Amino acid sequence: MIADFHFIRPWWLVLLALPILVLWLASRSGDVRSQWKSMIAPHLLDSLVVDGSGGTRVRPSWLLAAMLIVGIVGAAGPTWQRESPPFVEDTAPLVIAVDLSQTMDAVDVTPSRIERAKLKIKDILAARQGARTAIVAYAGSAHLVLPPTEDAALLESYSDALATRIMPTPGKDTAAALKFADGLLEKEGSTGTILLLTDGIEEAATGVVKSSVNGVVILGVGTSAGGPVKTPDGGFVSDASGSRLFPKLDVTRLEEIGKETGAAVATVTDDDADVRWIDQRVRSNFAQRQASEGDRWHDLGWWLVVPLAAAMAFSFRRGWVVRTSVVLLGLHLALPQNASAEGLADMWLTADQQGRIAFQHGEFEAAARHFVDPMWKGVAFYRAGRFKEAVDALAAVDTPESWYDQGNALLHLARYDEAVAAYGKALEQRKDWPDAQANLAIAQQLLKAQKDKEDEQGGEPSQKPDSVEFDDKGKKGKEGRIDVAEQTSEMWMKNITVSPADLLARRFSIEAGRASQ
Repeated sequence: MIADFHFIRPWWLVLLALPILVLWLASRSGDVRSQWKSMIAPHLLDSLVVDGSGGTRVRPSWLLAAMLIVGIVGAAGPTWQRESPPFVEDTAPLVIAVDLSQTMDAVDVTPSRIERAKLKIKDILAARQGARTAIVAYAGSAHLVLPPTEDAALLESYSDALATRIMPTPGKDTAAALKFADGLLEKEGSTGTILLLTDGIEEAATGVVKSSVNGVVILGVGTSAGGPVKTPDGGFVSDASGSRLFPKLDVTRLEEIGKETGAAVATVTDDDADVRWIDQRVRSNFAQRQASEGDRWHDLGWWLVVPLAAAMAFSFRRGWVVRTSVVLLGLHLALPQNASAEGLADMWLTADQQGRIAFQHGEFEAAARHFVDPMWKGVAFYRAGRFKEAVDALAAVDTPESWYDQGNALLHLARYDEAVAAYGKALEQRKDWPDAQANLAIAQQLLKAQKDKEDEQGGEPSQKPDSVEFDDKGKKGKEGRIDVAEQTSEMWMKNITVSPADLLARRFSIEAGRASQ
């Protein structure tokens, strides 16, 4: 603290000469002998001067000088700690990297390692209350499941779809997952925390864990006793010798990695103790980042208002002025809180600052009423579920973030064509934005499905067919078999909503194919 102590506005300290001048002038005016020594002989002056009764020891000049010193030092802005700028992200960003290698299907924890990991993800999301979170899946390769988002429902939906079968490359490459997560946080423009949900870390990944600029938290999933690995058909995986595969969680090795790299390490628990531990580590990493990366100093000079106000009280004589002021202040403070809160808030806080406070407390309706800034007003309306009002507020801002948020709101309103256009505008102004690209792909798929459904429900064809033929060969087909091409768009939409696992598997396969080329 002593090393960081300085003044934000040091030029104000030049005015410290003013109280010195006040004290010097006061001493000159109070020295009667110096005023008369040139006119009266010294031996007569001592007999003529009558010294005052020294009633009060506190002289007005001293009090005035003290008030000036306190006010000048406060105006200079003493400080020794940093703070984050206003209206910045005030929640800790987190990237959850989920191990989807084959051993995560082991059943040494119920119902299985991967299912337990997915339950822990849900608990973590609930504890974080809408903070920005991303999900990365990895096995022999690492892939993005969802970019950083505050939409807890979307995160839960995609975390439910995680399964070992969706990974295109077998094996385990923790280093690739860590590098991918570091890249996501770098695009966010901030450091954060990477949570590894895994049953083991390779030796080659130790160096990457140590060199990561972000905090790394490792939660081991499994037991030291191990368990068999289940297959999708209900059987169990065997190794090359024909023996049943029985992977164990090497807790000792994980602890050694934690000591070598400084990463926080723990193992999964049956209760929520591990979730609370993770949340504490994420908050701790965020607090350290705020302390080291805060780009402005916290002005602590306003604390000097308290002693300055106390000194000002001594400048009044005891009487009706002070008594009336105390009575009026007491009446004002005794009024009901609802009647005085708005007045006090308006005295000390701007409308946007009041909106920010309401936003932080989850009161999004109240925040939207307070915000003047259209961007923040639109975000507050979006959080409150009032998507139409959100679009109207955001329409006043021509930035990529505004277009992106408009696209999200339009998706909720099922106005997919407008959402596609909004995401396109965002990508025009901010190239290669992964969030916008991912949501644009979703909007395009939903728009195509919507158009297909409208075409299907368009009614009878306007022209009669030239001829009608029946295919008798079709009777020889297998009963109950439906070709994928014959599925309706409504069924396709339903599959997207409730089972994104196939979409993830297809996307991961395409990404792995591109990487191998």
